[in-house]
Amino acid sequence: MTNDKIIVALDVPDEESAIALIDKLEPVTFWKVGLELFTSSGPKILEVLKSKQKRIFLDLKFHDIPNTVAGACRAAAGYGVDLITIHATSGRDALKAAKEAVQEGAAEAGVKPPKLIAVTVLTSISARQLALDLKIPSELPEYALDMALMAQEMGLDGAVCSPQEVAHLRQICGDDFVLVCPGVRPTWAESGDQKRSLTPSQALQAGADYLVIGRPITAATEPELAWKRISQELTTVA
Repeated sequence: MTNDKIIVALDVPDEESAIALIDKLEPVTFWKVGLELFTSSGPKILEVLKSKQKRIFLDLKFHDIPNTVAGACRAAAGYGVDLITIHATSGRDALKAAKEAVQEGAAEAGVKPPKLIAVTVLTSISARQLALDLKIPSELPEYALDMALMAQEMGLDGAVCSPQEVAHLRQICGDDFVLVCPGVRPTWAESGDQKRSLTPSQALQAGADYLVIGRPITAATEPELAWKRISQELTTVA
């Protein structure tokens, strides 16, 4: 059973653990490589995934000055991955520079440009934390929308948002704007550090293009069964 709407997070500490999980979950077609795994293994894990004809979400959430994020995006685009991320809070200049750099890097490497998507608000951040810790006066849904609209204006392909904001972003940003939702939790899984969650079927019905699911599958006693259970739940979603 396959489900191309699910991106499974390879949130493991090393290449050996990652390969074991990839082999165990053979039907999974789309994998996320994040900071921990990429820092420990480098681009070797991307080569492994490509050798197995898997799609790749390189989720490094670049956040720096425009020149630095442009250089990082240029390099990342050369790997031939499908999605890469940058924090919207890097600002307009950085977003624009990153988009241009992705095109340049892909052209230099002779690969298809990845879709560049902006992180709006981390799914571990609650409305209270946004206001009290980060001192941002906007309501969280409006702030996430503002970040997505800025990214869209700068030519980015989509945004990362929590399932609770996805319906609003879909309505305002249109059907062609890619929306990726982490923080998705089946009813039978623990919420962990996710503060703004929905079930997989609810997130897709609300307008998500892709769901990033990690621990409910990868930390399950039997990951294969967890994957099948979520996939079966989604077969009823139009």
